[in-house]
Amino acid sequence: MCLIVSDDNKSCLTRDAHLSKICLEILTHLTYFNNQAQIYYFLNGIGINRLVKLVSLFWLNVLYLQKLKLCSMKKRALITGVTGQDGAYLSEYLLSKNYEVHGIKRRASSFNTERIDHIYQDPHMQDRDFILHYGDLTDSMNITSVIQEVQPDEIYNLAAMSHVKVSFDTPEYTANADGLGTLRILEAVRLLGLTRKTRIYQASTSELYGLVQEIPQSERTPFYPRSPYAVAKLYGYWITVNYREAYGMHASNGILFNHESPIRGETFVTRKITMALSRIALGMQDLLYLGNMSSRRDWGHAKDYIRAMHLILQQEKPDDYVIATGVTTSIRDFVRMAGTYIGLEVSFEGTGPEEKGYISDLDEKVFTSRIGEASLELVREKVQRHKAIVAVDPQYFRPTEVDLLQGNPEKARKVLGWQPEYDLSALVADMMESDILLMKKEHFLQEGGYRIKSYLE
Repeated sequence: MCLIVSDDNKSCLTRDAHLSKICLEILTHLTYFNNQAQIYYFLNGIGINRLVKLVSLFWLNVLYLQKLKLCSMKKRALITGVTGQDGAYLSEYLLSKNYEVHGIKRRASSFNTERIDHIYQDPHMQDRDFILHYGDLTDSMNITSVIQEVQPDEIYNLAAMSHVKVSFDTPEYTANADGLGTLRILEAVRLLGLTRKTRIYQASTSELYGLVQEIPQSERTPFYPRSPYAVAKLYGYWITVNYREAYGMHASNGILFNHESPIRGETFVTRKITMALSRIALGMQDLLYLGNMSSRRDWGHAKDYIRAMHLILQQEKPDDYVIATGVTTSIRDFVRMAGTYIGLEVSFEGTGPEEKGYISDLDEKVFTSRIGEASLELVREKVQRHKAIVAVDPQYFRPTEVDLLQGNPEKARKVLGWQPEYDLSALVADMMESDILLMKKEHFLQEGGYRIKSYLE
């Protein structure tokens, strides 16, 4: 008696027709078996003689081992900052590519996994492919332990104290997490003997360019950081290059320019704008306070940028890449674009700390289609009475400003084949649509007498 199993485990042939039928039924159920005991109980349940049972069990064990081998062939990724915007999108993307994804999150007294709740898997489940670990980049023993346990093929270091303005208030912590945190990962990989196995992506930033030395900025543009955040990231950049050259690590930097999305942190300026204009349109907020509205940034969609992260680690040789759209826009114009999406034409008067934004025109058809009619009269009143909806608060000025950032993504396009799918208009529409729905829900709860979250800072 002989049994031939094809490479793809989809067919089996035998000289015994009865055994062939049994094997086909077994293969149909193979994906449901998690251990050999389950295989044996299944064979008992279908009632076959001892000889056929032994032969079947032998070949089914072979198939089971092949199943385990196939499962073990999944790439394993470790993501720091998994609960953040980029970590959430990257986790979802890697899972779609059949990765086993491990994420590091900091312990908090309240749940902080909202961005990844839709892909969260109960720890009691078997064969999970999304697994969370408690950790912190300021704890070298913890980071080393997690890397040793996970044995990752790829590490994406996305965790950071990433709010530029706040880094001036917490410079020591920023240096510890953003600078030394990168070193801790690199050194853990080296000490654990994983330099040939594990590829490392370091999330660098366009803030490295700071007081820009050329326009646009490329991989060859000199750095001139202008904040504790940028200085800490500068160390992270160069220590990544150093370990790559010193120890032959596949370690790369992605110099990502500003990238936003509907799940961007609420204190970042783009999300602050889209939430505030949605609230103003619904009558839930009167004024949006901003800092330097003349600052210009190169904004893209985070979904595009996480694709670039993955592409960087798929290259044969490690290298550093600028990821950007190549288009720069002022904060003032971003406000205008967000207003236009809901039918508000926002105009600005004054300069410096005295600058204010007003609704100079209202497209009622667009407004009612996207916001509704309930708050239309309130907005008409703001137009008629020339009431400001945007003002400047000097507390949001940075001690050292970065006036303009504009990336040159030519290398990424040629080497990685990367192209952004979203332009700025599509990004603004995506963010506004999401925040309008969010604020309508909040407005409904508020009208019902329920306490809602404060989005003011």
